[in-house]
Amino acid sequence: MAKTSDQRQSPRSVLSPNEVAELLMVSPITVRQWAQKGLIDAHVTAGGHRRFTLEAVRRFARERGLELPALPQAGRKVLIVDDDAQLNQFLVALFSTEVEGVTVLSAADGFEAGRLVATHRPEVVLLDVMMPGIDGVDVCRRIKASPETAHIRVVGMTGFHTQEVAGRMLGAGAEALLKKPFSNAEVLAACGFDDR
Repeated sequence: MAKTSDQRQSPRSVLSPNEVAELLMVSPITVRQWAQKGLIDAHVTAGGHRRFTLEAVRRFARERGLELPALPQAGRKVLIVDDDAQLNQFLVALFSTEVEGVTVLSAADGFEAGRLVATHRPEVVLLDVMMPGIDGVDVCRRIKASPETAHIRVVGMTGFHTQEVAGRMLGAGAEALLKKPFSNAEVLAACGFDDR
């Protein structure tokens, strides 16, 4: 899929194998082989997809004397969507303190989430599955259905984790479904903000 000029000007800080291949001017298969051999840091999502931080790609290129195209720093934005005000505030504080240079947005329902996704285009949406009005599955489906927002990483979270809920959320396009309660490290890693 061709990237728009907006995506080229504001690269995401978490990249797919295809995006890394484009940056390094190699095939996606080569990138996957490097990851399998441990030559380039990658993590695997719950859905089995490899993801690479922009910093890991820069480090890999630097260590091998490769020159990357001039890239602006990615503007990191995460949207927290949960109708539990206490958890919502905790997650906003967690991302604000643990992730350097991130803008944290917050919504308490699916309607507000849709508005914020459309106006701010976050890199990641951390989305509660069960909310009043539009639930997380519908919000995720809408994000993934639009060409303008389909690239956004969606991570679901639920206190009622079942195979059926997981299947619905992952089927709607989420990369992972976290079971509440989860650890700080777990949620940061699932959202791709664990730059270790």
